[in-house]
Amino acid sequence: MISKSLETLLDFVKPSDGMACSFHHHFRNGDNVLNMVMEALMDRDLTNLELYPSGIFPVHTSLIRALKENRIRNLTTNYISGPFADALNTYGLTGELTMQTHGGRARAIIEGENAIDVAFIAVSACDEKGNATGLEGDNVCGSLGYAIEDAIHAKKTILITDTIQTTITNPQIRSKWVDGILHVPSIGDPRGIVSGTLSITKDPLGLKIARDTIRFLDESGMIEKDVSFQSGAGGISLAITKMFTETLEEKGLSASFFTGGITKHHVNALEKGLVKDLYDVQCFDLDAIRSLRENPRHHFMSASDYANPNNDHRKIKDLSIVILGAAEVDLDFNVNVTTDSSGTIIGGSGGHSDTAEDAALSIIVSPLLKGRMPLIKDRVTSITTPGQSVDVIITERGIAINPKRHDLLERFKNTTLPLMSIESLQKKAHALSGVPKHSPAKGRVIGHIESRHGQKGDALYRKEG
Repeated sequence: MISKSLETLLDFVKPSDGMACSFHHHFRNGDNVLNMVMEALMDRDLTNLELYPSGIFPVHTSLIRALKENRIRNLTTNYISGPFADALNTYGLTGELTMQTHGGRARAIIEGENAIDVAFIAVSACDEKGNATGLEGDNVCGSLGYAIEDAIHAKKTILITDTIQTTITNPQIRSKWVDGILHVPSIGDPRGIVSGTLSITKDPLGLKIARDTIRFLDESGMIEKDVSFQSGAGGISLAITKMFTETLEEKGLSASFFTGGITKHHVNALEKGLVKDLYDVQCFDLDAIRSLRENPRHHFMSASDYANPNNDHRKIKDLSIVILGAAEVDLDFNVNVTTDSSGTIIGGSGGHSDTAEDAALSIIVSPLLKGRMPLIKDRVTSITTPGQSVDVIITERGIAINPKRHDLLERFKNTTLPLMSIESLQKKAHALSGVPKHSPAKGRVIGHIESRHGQKGDALYRKEG
């Protein structure tokens, strides 16, 4: 079924109270689709909705209206950014918030834990049969990796696009999964997909962290032929990516693959022959989209192929090195990227705990002080990634190796890098900032963090006052 009317499509899917809907976040802060659909559902006076957006961004203001009107029962997502987090604290949910990982979400959809009635999937182009892509059309987003499991397993799958073509070359979504197509004037603004700074840090402390990370990787022996690597889109991570590829070039080596969210810096390495393949579940900029469309060594993959812990062929199972950030770390190497120290949601795992668990070497990079607050707490406010999956913490003032990594401690016993215990690193922070007061989370529990395997983790709170 193809329609230019959202009302006609909604009549087709027969929406009802308690319906479970999913959305994807590849357009990030440029997405028009989630707001469009949510406004139409609310105009039909639907309540007790079960929502499964893979990510929530500041643009998604319709969700705030839904909270105010008590229309959302349960919300399951991987990431929350922007004013919706404050609205959650103000209005709460009638049910529960669940924060999953990228791999955990894919697993839960495949195994029926996330049971989706209707998947509303924004695609940049499709044909009349329902073959679809994020690489063609006027408003491209690149990879549609986080929407694939939704398309396959939802009871009904609705594509929403502003471009219907005669044919689609190499579709990412297959027509056999699709029940309807909505043709709209615009699905979003591709400029809004840009994530993180996407600029290499110029901050001297950030550059020192990056240089020490490369020294650590070099001394660890991990920079070798066919190494695999993942890093994020923040300024320090991009500096590390640049230095990592420069080190490969100096050594005359090439990496086997880079994976995760891909940026122009990863693309540059591919085009220079410093990495053999890119595996892309999410494009972070327009250069990545161009490369995925044009370069046969830049590969699209689904979230399950990326990080589903029950998929024995997941790509990150073969990951050598992952570089990750942190809002907080504690003395047991637990990492928090979900909340700030007051308990307000500022993000979510995404692929953080997926990659930390699977990579041969997981490194957390961060300044020792975060807005005058020490990075290292006695206990993090919320555990996003458990310390058993974290190998090394690198700051500008010192490096701490997890005591469980006896091999690394032995290898670095004669290093000139500033290695120390995590307790000593915390004392350095306290000498600069003072010892912060511990304020345990208070208020009504509104949800929890879920491991990639489906176990309930730390509670999330609606703060009092």
